[in-house]
Amino acid sequence: MTRRLLAGLLALAAALVLTGCSPTLSVQPAPQATSVGCAALIVRLPPTLGTVSKRQTDSQGTAAWGDPEAVQLRCGVTPPGPTTDFCETYGGVDWIRVDTGSGAATREQFTTFGRIPATQVILDPRHTTESDALPPISDAVSAAMPHATRHCTAPAAPSPGPSS
Repeated sequence: MTRRLLAGLLALAAALVLTGCSPTLSVQPAPQATSVGCAALIVRLPPTLGTVSKRQTDSQGTAAWGDPEAVQLRCGVTPPGPTTDFCETYGGVDWIRVDTGSGAATREQFTTFGRIPATQVILDPRHTTESDALPPISDAVSAAMPHATRHCTAPAAPSPGPSS
């Protein structure tokens, strides 16, 4: 009986040590994170984006890559309406781009345009690039939500990396 207890405690300790190596990231889920489209997207996301690997998140409809966090994805955000913000296209998926913050807090925020549910991707340009992250994520968006309801009418100038 003592051996079983000791073996159980050792197994529990080993499990705690192994899970401590890559902490789960807390990501605020979007309002429509539980939609069928988000579930279809999340299972299609790639394990790596450029040189950053996917990490575990604690919310449905979310994903993250990198340690420190380089890319955060939230599916089910409110779809953007008409805007004059830059629009870029990767793999047939239109993305509205808004840059936020400054200095070390600078982030590039992209939200799908014309796809329901909408998906938001936030990049930390210190740890990854738009051209590493958006093409593979766009492939997953396109497969999960193949029909766009609207398209950008005045896309931005071509960005570095593959565009459609």
